[in-house]
Amino acid sequence: MSERLEAGAEVNNSMKRKKRRKQQQKQHKQPQTVGVEEDSSAADSPREPLLRGIFQIDKKSHDVELTTSRITWTPIQPEDPTGQSSVKKLQGDFVDLKDVFAVKVKRRRSVGQKSGGTLLGITLFICKRKGAKLKDHAIHLNNLSADHCEIWFKHLKDILNGFQNRPKSLKVFINPSSHKKEAYQVYVDQVAPLFKLADIQTDVTVTERKGHAVSVLKECSLDEFDSVVCVGGDGSVAEVAHGLLLRAQMDAGRDTDSIFMPVQAALPLGVIPAGSTDAVACSVHGIRHPVTAALHIIMGHRQAVDVCSVSSMGRLLRFCFSVMFGFGGRTLAAAEKLHWIPNTQRRELAFISSLTHLKPEDCELSFIASSGAAVDQTDSELEDELSDVAEGGPWQTRRGLYLNISIMSIPCLCSVAPRGLAPFTRLNNSSMALVAVGNASRSEFIKHLKRYSSTTNQFSFSFVETQCVCAVRLRPRSHCGWTDETSEENEECDSKNAPIISSEGTYPWNIDGELLEVPGEVLIRVHPRILTLFGVDVEEAEEKPTKCSCI
Repeated sequence: MSERLEAGAEVNNSMKRKKRRKQQQKQHKQPQTVGVEEDSSAADSPREPLLRGIFQIDKKSHDVELTTSRITWTPIQPEDPTGQSSVKKLQGDFVDLKDVFAVKVKRRRSVGQKSGGTLLGITLFICKRKGAKLKDHAIHLNNLSADHCEIWFKHLKDILNGFQNRPKSLKVFINPSSHKKEAYQVYVDQVAPLFKLADIQTDVTVTERKGHAVSVLKECSLDEFDSVVCVGGDGSVAEVAHGLLLRAQMDAGRDTDSIFMPVQAALPLGVIPAGSTDAVACSVHGIRHPVTAALHIIMGHRQAVDVCSVSSMGRLLRFCFSVMFGFGGRTLAAAEKLHWIPNTQRRELAFISSLTHLKPEDCELSFIASSGAAVDQTDSELEDELSDVAEGGPWQTRRGLYLNISIMSIPCLCSVAPRGLAPFTRLNNSSMALVAVGNASRSEFIKHLKRYSSTTNQFSFSFVETQCVCAVRLRPRSHCGWTDETSEENEECDSKNAPIISSEGTYPWNIDGELLEVPGEVLIRVHPRILTLFGVDVEEAEEKPTKCSCI
């Protein structure tokens, strides 16, 4: 009798196991749409599943659940040989859909086959962060059912298309001459495949000369694009930013030959680093990494930034992020004269030459201190504050000899200065950092420069003055006929206080790494949040500090 009972129990258990297998196979073939038809509000709740089905992930079957904000998968618990359920619960995993930038149908194709192929499932491409660096990562959801994959693909695609900040069409500018002339290859190898993966359309212009990008931006139809991208160094980025802002003023009918309040650029700007310093890219990405820059664009991470305008004699010369006068300008001017030498050696030689012939500039420096009410100010309040510039409002004036004067609207993070050339300003605090380095010995000036790459405060010298300002006016003054070239006449008036005055009546300015010759007084103003860059606010660059071999 007992043998019959045991045999009957074994038959029942076998039937139960077969029934479970059939249910799992049925669920494997057709996804479960949970609560969509019964309750239309279920889709609005992130906790209510839209779909549920079985996929293989890493060669193991998983119960996968999709909501409007997350996809979750849990390993299917194996059956106990005795027919009893296991007490141990297996841990699952999940991905927030805001971190997914592409979904593709996965197929196996033979060599040379461009379409069709054996269906394997669907693949999610996600953006993973490690420190400041972003990387793409693929998650494969394997299932051989075409109907099953089609339903999941459609739902996932609809959710991703709902992220409004993510661009769909880009105007791309590539400077093939940037740094080591690697910009085009950087774009083709590392950036373009990611844009294609994210189904982003691109229109590429490879610039042929300085000012080419500005010319294109002034004439092309920007309505066809929802973002602009620049592949190059700081000079290339500054040119594209200037072109975007100049186009915005033209469309708004602003007179650039007067003191005016500029309007915001119509499109955001993405920066792919391919230069020697890449201070703009580091300031919004925290690292010089083309893939990180591309993923910030794809994911739609946007950051409003302040921009400077440089004017002379009432005429707008340039929109920019940083301005240097004195040592910074003279070094760049010397480098431009050595154009036949490779870029890195040219800059180092110019740096050494400028240090060897280090002389101060005799000038009158005036500024309007920033109120510090950065982010909370309205546009009208900002316009009232900047109207003081036109009315000759509360200027503070310094007259004397300066080795270098820097004005920056962003921190300018880079490998030479991981904390930034101007660490006491932010990307959008409605002010500029003014760093005025007064006359000092060559050794003291070198100590000041060395501290940019260290944790020691580079501004703790008696001859260095820092201010947060909203406007700067700089007027060079003729004091002694010192020129860039060393000569017997120069040696006659040689002294530590003998300033450099150009024999041609113009002065070199370093504007975002580009040389600009200006004959007289220059006015620099800050314009809060008139440009949007793809990236985030960064405190410090995650770049390995590099010290200049020259010093």
